[in-house]
Amino acid sequence: MPISKVLEYDRKVKPEEIDILGHVNNQVYLDWFMEAATRHSALAGWPIKRMLEAGEGWVVRRHEIDYLLPVPPGDTVKVRTWVETAEKVSSERRYEMFRLSDGKKVCAGLTVWVWINYRTGRPSRIPDQVTKDFSEWTPA
Repeated sequence: MPISKVLEYDRKVKPEEIDILGHVNNQVYLDWFMEAATRHSALAGWPIKRMLEAGEGWVVRRHEIDYLLPVPPGDTVKVRTWVETAEKVSSERRYEMFRLSDGKKVCAGLTVWVWINYRTGRPSRIPDQVTKDFSEWTPA
């Protein structure tokens, strides 16, 4: 059972996100993952500024992306993300994206995040407050 509720929003494809094959470039999906994670974290009370001030926060350990269908120029995708797990020092975040034009899933993936001390660069235990804030966050 996920530890957070789903953040969901629509994202219009920008012209510069289209590659020479006429659809969203693969790298763009990773950018969208990071955008969604950053947005969700800020809404749960953990914007980047807060983590920097605390001297610790998230860094990426691993990404997995499944590219399922192309997204053409001018389309809009529904982005969905949630925190699936949170253990001692790491957390798994999931993502799904759907074309609004037909509702088909175009991409799915996950990121493994590690909570680190920014000064030492070493993993730290995820503070209980972080887990609590993500689990109690409710979409507006």
